[in-house]
Amino acid sequence: MADVMNVGVNLEAFSQAINAIQALRSSVTRVFDSLKDGMKNKETLESREKAFITEFQDNLQSVNRDLNELERLSGLVGRPSESHPLHNSGLLSLDPVQDKTPLYSQLLQAYKWSNKLQYHAGLASNLLNQQSLKRSANQMGASAKRRPKVQPSTLVPPPQYVDDVINRIGRMFPDMSIELFRPNGTSAVLLVSLGKVLKAIVVMRSLFIDRTIVRGFSENIYLEDGKLDIWSKSQYQVFQKVTDHATTALLHYQLPQMPDVVVRSFMTWLRSYIKLFQSPCQRCGRFLQDGLPPTWRDFRTLEAFHDTCRM
Repeated sequence: MADVMNVGVNLEAFSQAINAIQALRSSVTRVFDSLKDGMKNKETLESREKAFITEFQDNLQSVNRDLNELERLSGLVGRPSESHPLHNSGLLSLDPVQDKTPLYSQLLQAYKWSNKLQYHAGLASNLLNQQSLKRSANQMGASAKRRPKVQPSTLVPPPQYVDDVINRIGRMFPDMSIELFRPNGTSAVLLVSLGKVLKAIVVMRSLFIDRTIVRGFSENIYLEDGKLDIWSKSQYQVFQKVTDHATTALLHYQLPQMPDVVVRSFMTWLRSYIKLFQSPCQRCGRFLQDGLPPTWRDFRTLEAFHDTCRM
């Protein structure tokens, strides 16, 4: 016999019980088939009745034998453990009126919400600890001096590290040109040229992407004083759509503890627009819908979809 697992169920007996159930169903089926067919053609009425009674008795004996075997195996299967993950609250699932008292489903939802809250609270605690927001009791006195504000090195990497991350991304994608500017101190502004399709201006705060503006390859991206125009929208509707999708992508790719991975993932997603006017929609198979090509790119597969087909 197989060993009884910690849940209290004999797996070998359980498998034999399943086979016994199948055999019992077959025996019962033969009983009803014999009743349905009735007496078969014989020479005399007496011989027909005798053959029918004999066959019916054999089928009933087979049902009785299979039923006894199933009862024997049911005693060997054992009982599962009575422990529930939610202890006595697990018994709420036995309530027959779920629509009126959905306590069990609500309790499970609250349990999942509590786990998610605990996870996000742990992430927030790590970030707050890195920013050194704690204050000592000595600072509460009147003679306490202000401490100079210390920039956490983990959240504000040096400009050399930002430049190194951008250079590595540029080497990953030879068909995507990335120029880095620092018009206002340490904050970087990237000018991304994707083939001869589009140009994107990526405004960054340290290694975090703040906003993105996408324009056509032939559009002017500079102001009259020679600085990059980081505010004006594109004059073409297709690139306005891509700008909106890029903003959505910035909200999707969020990983505060690994900002370099976020930048690399966003650039990989942006590079998928190299075939903006060549890729058909993966849903409808057409190149144009309402005069626009597929402007949406899936965040995981990078497949092209029209704005309405992705829903």
